[in-house]
Amino acid sequence: MTSANPAAGGSIPPQPALEGLEAKWSEVWEREGTHRFDRAAALAAGRAAVFSVDTPPPTASGSLHIGHVFSYTHMDLAARFQRMRGKQLFYPMGWDDNGLPTERRVQNYYGVRCDPTLPYDPSFVPPLEGGDNASSKAADQLPISRRNFIELCEKLTAEDEKQFESLWRELGLSVDWSLSYRTIGHEAQLAAQRAFLRNLARGEAYQADAPTLWDVTFRTAVAQAELEDKDQPAAYHRVAFRRTGAPDAGTIEIETTRPELLPACVALVAHPDDERYQALFGTTVTTPLFGVEVPVLAHHLAQKDKGSGIAMICTFGDVTDVVWWRELDLPTRAIIGKDGRILDEAPAAGLFTPEGRERYAELSGKSVFGAKARVVEMLRESGELIGEPKPITHPVKFFEKGDRPLEIVTTRQWYIANGARDEALRDRLIEAGKQIDFHPDFMRVRYDNWVGGLTGDWLISRQRFFGVPLPIWYPIDADGEVLREQPIVPGEHLLPVDPSSDAAPGYDENQRGLPNGFVGELDIMDTWATSSLTPQIAGGWETDPELFELVFPYSLRSQGQDIIRTWLFSTVLRAELEHHSVPWTDAGISGFIVDPDRKKMSKSKGNVVTPAAMLEEHGSDAVRYWAASSRLGTDAAFDPQNPKQMKIGRRLAIKVLNAAKFVYSFPEPAANSLIDNPLDVDMLAELSRVVRTATTAYEEYDHARALEATEPFFWMFCDDYLELVKERAYAGDPSATSALRQAIDVLLRLLAPVLPFATEEVWRWTHDTSIHRASWPEALVGEAPRGLLPAVSAALIGIRRAKTEAKVSQKTEVVLARLAGPAILAEAADDLRAVGRIAELELVAGDEIAVTGIVLAEPPAA
Repeated sequence: MTSANPAAGGSIPPQPALEGLEAKWSEVWEREGTHRFDRAAALAAGRAAVFSVDTPPPTASGSLHIGHVFSYTHMDLAARFQRMRGKQLFYPMGWDDNGLPTERRVQNYYGVRCDPTLPYDPSFVPPLEGGDNASSKAADQLPISRRNFIELCEKLTAEDEKQFESLWRELGLSVDWSLSYRTIGHEAQLAAQRAFLRNLARGEAYQADAPTLWDVTFRTAVAQAELEDKDQPAAYHRVAFRRTGAPDAGTIEIETTRPELLPACVALVAHPDDERYQALFGTTVTTPLFGVEVPVLAHHLAQKDKGSGIAMICTFGDVTDVVWWRELDLPTRAIIGKDGRILDEAPAAGLFTPEGRERYAELSGKSVFGAKARVVEMLRESGELIGEPKPITHPVKFFEKGDRPLEIVTTRQWYIANGARDEALRDRLIEAGKQIDFHPDFMRVRYDNWVGGLTGDWLISRQRFFGVPLPIWYPIDADGEVLREQPIVPGEHLLPVDPSSDAAPGYDENQRGLPNGFVGELDIMDTWATSSLTPQIAGGWETDPELFELVFPYSLRSQGQDIIRTWLFSTVLRAELEHHSVPWTDAGISGFIVDPDRKKMSKSKGNVVTPAAMLEEHGSDAVRYWAASSRLGTDAAFDPQNPKQMKIGRRLAIKVLNAAKFVYSFPEPAANSLIDNPLDVDMLAELSRVVRTATTAYEEYDHARALEATEPFFWMFCDDYLELVKERAYAGDPSATSALRQAIDVLLRLLAPVLPFATEEVWRWTHDTSIHRASWPEALVGEAPRGLLPAVSAALIGIRRAKTEAKVSQKTEVVLARLAGPAILAEAADDLRAVGRIAELELVAGDEIAVTGIVLAEPPAA
């Protein structure tokens, strides 16, 4: 302990306040390198001394919301605790700035859209600047080249990231800002392309023509992990298929919500155990309107109790159609294009009757909704619609960031094996999950269920513009045919590359697109294909082996529960494929933020609260207290109209300032002062128990339990102990002043992870260095508490209550007080007499502590 340091904290202010502490101490922490990773110290101490955090890179495409504050605070609590335990913290921050959200924001913000066929305009100026959502329709947006579009993406994300960093600093995240990275940056592109090329070399990455979930708005493929079910209105249409054979062979009635897909019908299917249709299996029927003969087949996924129990298989209406198509080896007759409209010419048009071809011509170019309406009219006209459509509501697949239902189109895409079709890999991923300690442990089942329920490999290619390019070219033969089965790959020393602007190895740029030349792959990687490598990107994989050896596998992945299936799983997958290792030993999973009606807060529901105003109104320590009050995995309700927990947190932070000021008002005792008063000794014993409980809780990633142990003791310390011993402290009793100093020193460190600004302010009154570089407190005494402090506190409450009931001031003198309770109270009788202003205190044995009699002094004459 040293004298106050004016350059850091300054002398004790006459009226301590929370206002301005965030800016004050954030600047000092940055200047002093308080949160900086000390690589030299880490190398000297060894890998075991490093605590590395795999930080979620937030999407830099808009504004942070309260859920970010919630989960990132949980992560920071663990980081601050480990730093005080003496660990060298490797705690980077990334920005997830590539992908669809960024592109959409740029389109709306600047009023543009990308057209990769246009040439680059070096003098381009966007039509809008700062026009959030002012130009959300493609027709209103100015088409520009890919390079111009990417420049705007980089410009806007750089501005967003500055704002995000400012907010994170205000919240008090103790990240090392010198370790920041971007998922579109050089290091990220290098890592993502290297990992992909190695996946390709090992046979884990491949391309294939396959039915693909497609977002018609974004014009891109969507992976299984990005799906979201939304309830949508629909209707069952009962339609008659004619049995093949004699004219009177009869009909089979099916029910469908998508009659517009009748031209794409390739079979009817029923459950093999359904007695109604067993005689029909192996026969054929003719499709209504279009007259195509299709088989009747059996499959166990058909539902006997849904509709008429028999369904039509179309290519493709939903993911079940894809399963049936694959497992029953059916033909492909796709009719929906990438724009969500009916193709001009259907692959099956040659199978249609002449009337069918005319009918299809009427549908050509229509949206799926327009086509549905016209097909229903046609069915009515032909008499093949049975009854009227029956309205229903059912779940429909959407891209999680999209506004229109997904379609399934056949496209050529790139995939990475994820265990869906490889039982050995699936088993390894399940085993990897067992090697990770989930906090709370019940979150592990979400990972296991996701791995066990995978139905297809990971689709990583995207038909977008702002992202990490797939490092692939294709040769063109002498006839001008692109040989996509013979991809050209670069050496790792050439990475990163952009095949849309870099020539393929062994070719010149003037050979692009020509016979005997090459073409570059234009697709980019899904953003998760980069974000799944955050441990490798931040840790210098292959570029800084010394650092990577220090930090990988990481100590902690902290994240929300909603991205277990995406970010957590994909990171485990990439680490298993590349390193045969888990990426981290522990995963801390935060719950959701819900509104007062217990509904999850989300932008789509319009109930999101942005954190900037919240931090300004309540202060960062109060907001952190609110987050720290919730355990990992537990949803937290938040009512912006009545932020009760934040008000409690602000009151606690203010009390820290005032209580410490009171304790420091007493002269510092001599270093060899004995603490021998029974009450002081018992207080330190009680505090030692709190230290042990809080330490164990933080070690188990249970910050809420640590706070639950610390906070009640702090308030008892302030409300009761300070009052009980202040007369002795004023008199210069070294036992009292030493106990006060030791206790406040420990309490500040216990509260430092939760209240970093208030505790830093107080600590710097008497220390030259940051509390966040101080050691985590150890127990002050070894013996167990004897119960004196809580007993005396209860007695003090009784004395205060007696005065309150008598409607007199707490300063009123007491002539006589009779107090029942255990004999141990006698050890603190002097302190009780002093605080209660009691002339004579009678102690009598009793099972419960109670004031059994009190005589108040007569008030002075007027």
